[in-house]
Amino acid sequence: MGIQLDDDDLWDYISSGHEGAMTTLRGDGWPVTLPVWYVVRDRTVYLRTQPTTKKVARIAHDPRCSFLVSSGERWAELKAAVLTCRAVAVEDEALRTEVLGLFDDKYDAFRTPKSDMPTSSRKKYRGEPVVLRLEMVDAALSWDNNRLRKPAR
Repeated sequence: MGIQLDDDDLWDYISSGHEGAMTTLRGDGWPVTLPVWYVVRDRTVYLRTQPTTKKVARIAHDPRCSFLVSSGERWAELKAAVLTCRAVAVEDEALRTEVLGLFDDKYDAFRTPKSDMPTSSRKKYRGEPVVLRLEMVDAALSWDNNRLRKPAR
């Protein structure tokens, strides 16, 4: 067995993660990587963000992106999945509603109440979010360094 995750392990790992990192491209081609919350539905990653974010503007200019989920502290524990994607805004209202519900189920306990946010943040998060679907354009890269350990004797 190699260190690469098979499809089932890959999607179990991504689905069980809490935070990912999404890289988009600025207009000048330089990458910008930001932490994001995400959900998985039918082996597809979805993000939500406000329509006025620079992330949305960068995607409108160039939808190419990558998405990373990783874990582990020691080298022998490092585990990761990297997806090369195209970010597409979800227009289908039924799918948007379903995905937003998945976000509520996964992250409600971790959200800061709006009443505890500064006024500027409350204004930024007012209104309907954009739901982005990350469409894979290449095979995922993955590894689990735990698989390099010598078998117990």
